[in-house]
Amino acid sequence: MSYITAGKDANGHDVKLHYTDQGQGNPVVLIHGWPASYEMWEYQLAELPKHGNRVIAYTRRGFGQSSKTWEGHDYDTLADDLKAVLDELDLQDVTLVGFSMGGGEIARYMSRHGGARVGRVAFVSAVTPFLLQTDDNPDGAPKKVFDEMVEGIRKDRFDFLATFGKKFYGVGVISHPVSQATLDWMQALCQIASPRATEQDVYAFAATDFRQDLQGIKVPTLVIHGTSDDTVPHKVSGQRMTQYVPHAQYIEYDGAPHGLFVTEKDRLNKDLLNFIGVQAAAGTASSASAF
Repeated sequence: MSYITAGKDANGHDVKLHYTDQGQGNPVVLIHGWPASYEMWEYQLAELPKHGNRVIAYTRRGFGQSSKTWEGHDYDTLADDLKAVLDELDLQDVTLVGFSMGGGEIARYMSRHGGARVGRVAFVSAVTPFLLQTDDNPDGAPKKVFDEMVEGIRKDRFDFLATFGKKFYGVGVISHPVSQATLDWMQALCQIASPRATEQDVYAFAATDFRQDLQGIKVPTLVIHGTSDDTVPHKVSGQRMTQYVPHAQYIEYDGAPHGLFVTEKDRLNKDLLNFIGVQAAAGTASSASAF
């Protein structure tokens, strides 16, 4: 297995991020959602490298086969971990693709590290711009929603993940957009995360305000969100993104749930390839402002 070292933890141990690196060509970095690992990108990893792209996917600290740190489950640290990936692999003119929680890493990286090495960004079912309900964000979700998630994780993490997985993919009494086998696969990916990271990252993606981070993004931007996303509703996330990134291209997938990287995999792959291909033709000129 391949690992990138992203600094040290509080006890002086190396923090190792598990990753895969496939294909050659335009560099694309895939950032997974909570509480899975980079393996959730199975259908993108199988397709994007076929079209002249070098595709890197990594697992954030605390999840999958990456280091299970006690601390560091905040977006400043996670953005620094993303920087370690780009720096160690010496990637240039990168397309960053962040799903759900992974969209937050992109937003914070672009502000905290000035968008270095990045030419394009794509937010897929992302938690940006801000999920928590506050006085100046009245349409967000009340804090009790996230407190109840953490309570569920602490009470019975495995049962919580099973219930969450069904909502994630829009599975209901008469709706079965994915198979039981796919639910079992996702459950397995999520179970190997550390309990500490699973609960701490809820607070990270819930309470982090990315509105200021987003306003500094100048590179080409793609936003994709499903209209039937009950996990991160599009009206408080995807639809609001152009308020903060006016030049962003916003695409709604009618009827798609949160986990559209599986349920709408062919359409998502096509839209990502179109975005990468059209913008890549402009070469480094499109990313000059990112350095």
